[in-house]
Formats: sequence, structure tokens, C-alpha cells
Amino acid sequence: MNLLPQPEIIRQYFLSGATQSIEFRKLQLQKLKKAVLKYEEELNEALYKDLKKSKEEVWITETGMVLSEISYFLKHIKELAAPQKTGTNLLNQPGNSFIMSEPLGVVLIIAPWNYPFQLSLIPLIGAIAAGNCVVLKPSEFATATESIIQKIITETFDPQYVSCATGDGAVVIPAMLETFRFDHIFYTGSTAVGRIIYKLAAEQLVPVTLELGGKSPCIVSANANLKLAAKRIAIGKFLNAGQTCIAPDYILVHQSVKDAFLQLLKDTIQAFYSEHPVTSYDYGRIINKKQFDRLMGYLKAGKVIFGGTHNEEIRYISPTIIEAPGMDDPVMNEEIFGPLLPVVGYSDNHFALEVIRRNPNPLAFYVFTGNTSEADEWLQKVPSGGACVNTVAMHYLNKNLPFGGRGNSGTGRYHGKYSFDTFSHQKAVLKAATWPDLPFAYPSFKGRLGILKRLIK
Repeated sequence: MNLLPQPEIIRQYFLSGATQSIEFRKLQLQKLKKAVLKYEEELNEALYKDLKKSKEEVWITETGMVLSEISYFLKHIKELAAPQKTGTNLLNQPGNSFIMSEPLGVVLIIAPWNYPFQLSLIPLIGAIAAGNCVVLKPSEFATATESIIQKIITETFDPQYVSCATGDGAVVIPAMLETFRFDHIFYTGSTAVGRIIYKLAAEQLVPVTLELGGKSPCIVSANANLKLAAKRIAIGKFLNAGQTCIAPDYILVHQSVKDAFLQLLKDTIQAFYSEHPVTSYDYGRIINKKQFDRLMGYLKAGKVIFGGTHNEEIRYISPTIIEAPGMDDPVMNEEIFGPLLPVVGYSDNHFALEVIRRNPNPLAFYVFTGNTSEADEWLQKVPSGGACVNTVAMHYLNKNLPFGGRGNSGTGRYHGKYSFDTFSHQKAVLKAATWPDLPFAYPSFKGRLGILKRLIK
């Protein structure tokens, strides 16, 4: 069933000024924290049902991250919302200049299914902290989690303030965008759907944050600590059965260490998930049959050197290594978003760089090397949304870093302070003095070019 909120009523609530005070915002965050803790066990059960996540994985990647984000804003919201004093130029002296962060208004947040709780609530927390009203659209594909999110939102917030839209996103979202102008849209999901959202928003000049995906490459150089690389790549790739937007999409490993690295990677996967990952406590499932079938298309076309077992009935595909796929194969040109890991050998950096440039501006870029100069060179040569050296995906957990893409992998950024900035307008304010009121500031300006050049330079 589709549940459509009433954005016009929400707009009136925002215009009343009810969301403006810091005390109000903090109270809403405290209420949300209490609700998340209340439903912690139900969230564990829902995420197990949707994606077979263990309760430990749920805490690390979903619930714990949400509670941490709330704690950040409860501690820092006052300083983030305070006017930021800045300098005043000579022409405006005496005067006082500052930047005021004001809420955007009524914002729409559209969340994906792979981390359905965290990727719904972390943007919501930033929007609340910035003083906005929100319509939240969780993913209908993670049905059990969607139900808990709806319960949390409904029980915690006045529907005039934060409302939850449920149902088929392909129906619900266009219906809302065609009848109401939001002040901002925050979308996390595929690049294909991101383009559709962008087009719909552009018709009304609605600003958009797009958190997309793409093919995030991972370099394993001849100077890498291979054992460390194998462990960190394996956990980063096969967490959530590979359904992570910043998972390494493919590996480029130097030919001189390729065989040794592949053996270590195979050994590591078995150590993490056993010889039969289908029975592993720590290994998840594909979200639905549509995604399972898509991944099976890649699997059947590739040269599998490890893994490859699958079970359609339980939406299971084992951690799989595909060796030396063709550069024109779909697995090397489309985002995989699953537990299939292509590995390509390279002998010179130019070849590796050409492979990466076939899918430019990835959401993330990873390089494993013990050589600092080599790492810096790769960071300079590969434009990406974010990057890590000698680890995978961990930059996402640092609230001091902005998270977001560029080009095909998205536009805009969030997390911590950057979420507050995304959901705020930075308004420039000049408070001018009423005295002195200099006559040369008014017409006629004839003969005053010299003094104007001294004042404005």
C-alpha cells in the first residue's frame, strides 16, 4: 500500500517557525534516540529477515552508526547553528559581517535498500539538526525494515513535522514531486534512478544531493602488505554480501604479486566465512530475486577461480573471485553490487590507470602500498568521491570527513557537520552602521574614480 504524506501541511508547520529553536531540534533528536533504542531488537530481526545481517553487523553498520550520529549533533548542534563571524571589507566599514545557517524548509529524503535503516536515518538526523521538516521515503524492497522505520517515525514525530512515505517508489516519488515543490531532495541509490530524480527536480529547480555508486577500483601494488590487503579487501567487499556502494568493485593487482595475493585472498575468505559460507553466521543474502538474477548473469559469463556456488531459493551467492574478465564484459562496465570480485593483473601503472578511466569518478578509490610516494601519486591521478590508503571503506566512519561522490557517483556530501551544511542555506549577512553616511557613496560619481579604485581593489 502506498502511503503519501501531505507536504502542504508540513510546509505550513515549517513556516510557523516551530522547528527553528535549538532546544526543539535537540528534543527531537533525543526522542529519535529513545525510539531507536526501543526498537533495537525489532530492527535486528527485520534486517536479518531482509538481508540476513547478524545483530553484530546491524550494530556496526546500521543502529550504532545512527546512534553515534545523534550523539554528535546533540553535542555540536549549538556551535554548528551559531552565526559564523567573518571579515568586513573596507568599503563596508564600519560594519559587521557574518554567515547565518538557516534551514532549507521541507526536504525529501529517499533511501536505498542495502543499508535501509542507516541510510534513511543518518540524512534525517542532519535535516532535523539543521531545522527542517522532512518527508522520508524508505526503500520498499527492504520490507521488514521499512515497517520498523515507519513505526519509529509515526510514534516519534508529529506528521506535520516528519512524515514517512511508503510504497512503490516508482509511483510515490513522481506523484509527490509533480504536486509539491520540495526545498531539497536527498537521494541515495543507483545512478540510473538518480538521473530520473535529477530530471524531476530540475523541472522545479529543486537542489539535489545524489549519493550514488559506480565501480570503485582497488589497487594492490607490488609494495603492498599482501596479507593485510587480503583481509581488508575481503571484509570490505563481502560485508552485506557485497551490497555496499563503496565496496571494492574490482581489483587491479601487480603481476609480480598476483598469484601470492590471490592465494591469500582465498585463504582469508575461507577463514572469515568457512568453506561453506552458506552456513556462516557472518555472511548475508541478496536482497531479492531481481538482484540475484542480475548477479547470476555476471557470474555465468565470468571465469570463476573461487566460489561461485549459489542457491536461488534462499538468494545466496558465495564470495566469488572472477579472474581476468574482458574489459568489454558487463562485469567490468556495470556496478556489480554483489559478492563477485573481478581481479585483473597489471604490469605498468599506465594500463591500470586506463582501466580505471573507463569508468571515471568512482565513489571510492583504494590503494594498498607500503610506499608513501606511490600512494600519493595514485591519489593525485585518480579522481574519486573519497579514497583510502591501506584500508577499505573506513573513511565512511569518520564524521570529520565529508562523504559523497563526483560525476557519475553523485553530487553533494554529508555526515556530521557536512550533513548540517547540506540541509542549511549559508546566508550572507551584513549589518551596516548608520553613521558615518559618506556622501561619495551616492550619485553623482563623476570625478570619484580615484577614491573608488582605492576603496574597491
